[in-house]
Amino acid sequence: MHTLKIKNKEIPELLEAPVPDFPKYVSQIINLANQNAQGTRPKVVGQMSELVNTSKSKSLEDWEKWYSENYPNAIQEATKKIWEMVKHLKNAIGLIDEKMVETWAKDLVVVKTFLGIRFQEAILIKVAEYFKLGYRLSVPEEESKGIDGWIGKKPVSIKPDTYKTMMALPEFIEVKMIFYSKEKNGIIIEFDDIIDK
Repeated sequence: MHTLKIKNKEIPELLEAPVPDFPKYVSQIINLANQNAQGTRPKVVGQMSELVNTSKSKSLEDWEKWYSENYPNAIQEATKKIWEMVKHLKNAIGLIDEKMVETWAKDLVVVKTFLGIRFQEAILIKVAEYFKLGYRLSVPEEESKGIDGWIGKKPVSIKPDTYKTMMALPEFIEVKMIFYSKEKNGIIIEFDDIIDK
């Protein structure tokens, strides 16, 4: 058996693709701006994996020509969205001082860590209140069986809503499921109302 490894930095070389040289930290800032601005989402630039295959391009030059002809304004639209966010980030960076960084670090390390660990308990409390029942967190032995807690006398498992798409995975949990999705202003909880009282 033979094993080969291609390093990330080798891929553009192998495909003879130009690699832009950005100053230190610049690429990270543009990437952050893009995440916030959503400048390269499919609705702006198209679904890339599909488009590359659709174009049947065999070279970077062919692909660039095809893309420019079929999506003539996409790069400009993405650039405009990202540039606006870069300007916002520039402004925000000017507002940051050491005290603000200390406040941020404390919030992350102390507050968010605690809340993250107690996240499932908050969901249990809310669902238990809905059914006017008590709740409790699971013990380690129950956790190994996929039980995150109890609502009344029923064991429950708490999963992100993305778990629904992974239900074909080998893991099988024989308890009631509570799903949640995080939104900008909180979380949405979904559950069956078959939990016995």
